[in-house]
Amino acid sequence: MAMSMVLNYEGVDVYYDKHLVLKDVSVSIQKGDFVYLLGKSGSGKTSLIKTIYADIPIRKGKANVCGYDLNNMKKREIPYLRRKIGVVFQDFQLLPDRDVYDNLLFVMKATNWANPKKMDERIHEVLESVGLQDKHKKMPYELSGGEQQRVCIARALVNHPELILADEPTGNLDPQTSLEIVQLLKSLSEKGTAVLLSTHDILVYQKIKGRTLLCENQTIKHL
Repeated sequence: MAMSMVLNYEGVDVYYDKHLVLKDVSVSIQKGDFVYLLGKSGSGKTSLIKTIYADIPIRKGKANVCGYDLNNMKKREIPYLRRKIGVVFQDFQLLPDRDVYDNLLFVMKATNWANPKKMDERIHEVLESVGLQDKHKKMPYELSGGEQQRVCIARALVNHPELILADEPTGNLDPQTSLEIVQLLKSLSEKGTAVLLSTHDILVYQKIKGRTLLCENQTIKHL
């Protein structure tokens, strides 16, 4: 896989349990790409994303993500792959009993960061990159939905990912906040981190341009 390539699928079939949801998927994503993954609910978007971070195994075809061969991946390698991928969910999944700083610290300790000074510097760096440098002591319930999603993006950034997977990141947000969150993700791609954004929010898609993949009739179409 070329140095600038972060994802390459060739003829991949995607299953959910025993059901084939997408067949013969061929997709490549390069460093700095901003790619929409469109499709109705149930079209296979989330299942495809789960294959990328090795939550669903690849049964057919070739798949390489961030330098890892998913076809021949050992279980012990999965945490190392996931450190190269930042995942942003629709429902935030923040720890409700910890402030913003400690939510990020928790992830860093779980991924073997050990130097307190470096952890502190990185937390302030990622919070500044998402415009929340003044909110590090706030609890999740004190933040708006848009601010909580920015914390999630900061959390996804702490390990310097090569790829961000955003699965319906605007699903719980109002239209204006949705545009701001997607624009933030687009700006991160312009700095070199590839972004794959799953959405059925047509307003966002129309306003902020990107490469487009469409999940439809068990296939992926390149629009």
